[in-house]
Amino acid sequence: MDDDNSNALRRMSTRTRKVAPKMAAALGSSDNRSQAALARLEALENDNAGIEARSKGTKRKTRQAKALENARKAPRSFLELLHEANLESLPPHVPSYLRAAVGPPSSTSRRHFCSVCGFSAKYTCVTCGMRFCSCRCQNIHNDTRCMKFVA
Repeated sequence: MDDDNSNALRRMSTRTRKVAPKMAAALGSSDNRSQAALARLEALENDNAGIEARSKGTKRKTRQAKALENARKAPRSFLELLHEANLESLPPHVPSYLRAAVGPPSSTSRRHFCSVCGFSAKYTCVTCGMRFCSCRCQNIHNDTRCMKFVA
């Protein structure tokens, strides 16, 4: 009895819902609704097409195979990378790392770099002659580097 009264006193929204015309046409018939549901299911099934459980016929990777794979992925030295690139096999007219050459020395004065941060340095230390670029780098130089020679 209370259930009937509670439904009668229940508030209902007076707002009307606007449905796009194409959506109304698509959801209008049960045929279209079932077709849309099947299309959604098919899309979900195709989403995980690449993920398959291991079948009984396939073998697990052995420790040796895993170790070989890890060794292949491990970081390599620069010399190993150069050797792998096989730069010797390139024709002589193609520039490569091994054939790169430095031109003749420049007639202009050489560039000077800050001993602290590596930027171009305009100033030199009066005590030791090392270069720095700013007051901040000068303070760091005086605190840590100036006349502190390490053997």
